[in-house]
Amino acid sequence: MRPIYLDYAATTPAEPAVIETMLQYLGPDATFGNPASETHLHGLQAKHAVETGREQVADLLGAHPDEIIWTSGATEATNLAIKGSVELSGAGHVVTAATEHKATLDTCGHLEKIGVPVTYVAPGPNGEISPEAVRNSLRPETTLVTLMHVNNETGVVTDIDTIAQIVAEHGALLHVDVAQSAGRLAVDTRQTPVSMLSVSGHKIYGPKGVGALFVRRDIRQLIQPLIHGGAHENGLRSGTLPTHQIAGMGKAAEIVSLRLDTDQERQHEMMQVLLRGIAEAGDISVNGDPVYRVPGIVNLTVHGVAAEALIAATPELSFSQGSACNASSDEPSHVLLAMGLTDDHAHETIRLSVGRFTTDQDADRAGKILANAITDIRRLAQL
Repeated sequence: MRPIYLDYAATTPAEPAVIETMLQYLGPDATFGNPASETHLHGLQAKHAVETGREQVADLLGAHPDEIIWTSGATEATNLAIKGSVELSGAGHVVTAATEHKATLDTCGHLEKIGVPVTYVAPGPNGEISPEAVRNSLRPETTLVTLMHVNNETGVVTDIDTIAQIVAEHGALLHVDVAQSAGRLAVDTRQTPVSMLSVSGHKIYGPKGVGALFVRRDIRQLIQPLIHGGAHENGLRSGTLPTHQIAGMGKAAEIVSLRLDTDQERQHEMMQVLLRGIAEAGDISVNGDPVYRVPGIVNLTVHGVAAEALIAATPELSFSQGSACNASSDEPSHVLLAMGLTDDHAHETIRLSVGRFTTDQDADRAGKILANAITDIRRLAQL
């Protein structure tokens, strides 16, 4: 029997239509040209594929195609947004949250080393980053606020609409990491005055190794490139574009746009089935706001059971303790500690995430496997 995948927050399998699309741009008989080679047919065909993908991602985000800058992923996009905006403005001041992804926290840590002051907003006990807390962290010299829309460990949703208004009134830039929300919630830059958005291909059923940064037209001149060598992508990101990956991400964005409501409903249903099964073991806490969260991600503290032991006891399941970026560290999750969990409870916490290809049978079977494993581990501990 095949293993059950419950780690969609780490990465998603590529949609079959995405794979088919990518194959059109690989091999000697395919559209393999360099999209920057616009003097011949092969290059022009590749350029068309790149611009089609740009339009598809722009449609997903409610943006203009020329506001989409291709990157190698959301990590590079986040680095470009943060470093690129702060370097041009000088030292300034940056506001972020203590519960951000490492792509943001490590980048802000780098800025601090070169003299840029950074304020880390503490979350509430449910993991929420309140608009009022962000407002209170702003200074006259604040140039950038950078936050994630959906927390990658808890699934808690940040009120970006309200925060965007606060930041705009203050006159600072707002960068939002939508890697976890682009495939789970509607993201519309026409309605929310964000300055920049980071998005990843492999979190929306597209390929790994490609992402994008939305940069609003009227602030493009405020961003400095990190990579030089040809002034590609409106001068913000040089390098030969991976046509096949971009075409794949574009196709994935198109499918996500069409399936957003259906995927949300299915993820909610699958997660309820999964949680009902696990609940049979008892003494399990859900971390994060019970209302303001996406349906496909849940963070659970299984009291009395080490997460590593539970993972080892269930080889037929694929799930994690938290972010894949922290998987090599023995340290407890910085997100959970910031929310007030003790080290012991953080080490008893797992993250489960479902997605488009999770079936009723998967959710039901996984819940039973986890409940049985939890019960067995507790019984052995008592002995």
